[in-house]
Amino acid sequence: MRIALAIFIIVPIVEMLILIEVGGMIGALPTVALVVLTATVGIWLLRRQGIATLHRVQQKLHSGQIPETELLEGVMLLVGGALLLTPGFVTDAFGFICLLPGPRRPLARWIIAQTPFGSIRVVRPGGARRNDGSEHRNPTIEGEFNREDDH
Repeated sequence: MRIALAIFIIVPIVEMLILIEVGGMIGALPTVALVVLTATVGIWLLRRQGIATLHRVQQKLHSGQIPETELLEGVMLLVGGALLLTPGFVTDAFGFICLLPGPRRPLARWIIAQTPFGSIRVVRPGGARRNDGSEHRNPTIEGEFNREDDH
């Protein structure tokens, strides 16, 4: 809770200081134009990457795989889009990290590898899906049973 409060206080102050410095160097209007340009490019990139990620989710679901990386990438796209709409150059930098596939995909894979969810397997009737996508069959054992406490 304290960390979130510190972020909500420190980030806007840092953003204002950087905007003032940049505005002092290149002028107020070019600074505002740069902020609007990054937001515009961010919206375009968000739409493009969002559609591509949605297609990858559908492909994995269709092939019977869990789209864990793609789902995390979707969350990262939402966060990146929000950061790019926030005025400032620091938030824009983090926003572009979340939107550009080059840094986003390895970061998503790393986050998944750090969580205990990265090794979950989906068990289906008649077989189990391994992490590498291959499938092995469980043998079916037929038989009867009687409970000892039944009379």
